[in-house]
Amino acid sequence: MARVAGIDLPKAKRVDVALRYIYGIGSVISDQIIAEAQMDPSKRVKDLSEEEVNKLNTIITKNFKVEGDLRREIQANIRRLMDIGSYRGYRHRRNLPVRGQRTKTNARTRRGKRKTVGSGKVAKAAPAAAPKA
Repeated sequence: MARVAGIDLPKAKRVDVALRYIYGIGSVISDQIIAEAQMDPSKRVKDLSEEEVNKLNTIITKNFKVEGDLRREIQANIRRLMDIGSYRGYRHRRNLPVRGQRTKTNARTRRGKRKTVGSGKVAKAAPAAAPKA
């Protein structure tokens, strides 16, 4: 089992694809890491030696911010925007789209399930029956 940056990489995948399972590493950075490690990108994770896994680990920890550290940094940036009261922070706080998307019709992913709102009228109670004399 190849464990890189605290993540167990899938054994059957190619190395260049398996590295993308690490939060903060995409296709471009994965290719950069493999080039720096001087490895064959088509090699499977199960075929990696301990030395190659250690080389990948050192390259990633030395050059890139991944997983928990990256998540904490992103959360701190969002918290800072909310604290200073910027427009983007306001949108984050209200759980609305941040990057200028329309919200009248779309944005269902961000806003959640539709909630139907009634007409606003309050139903009148039936008048009490008049007593017979």
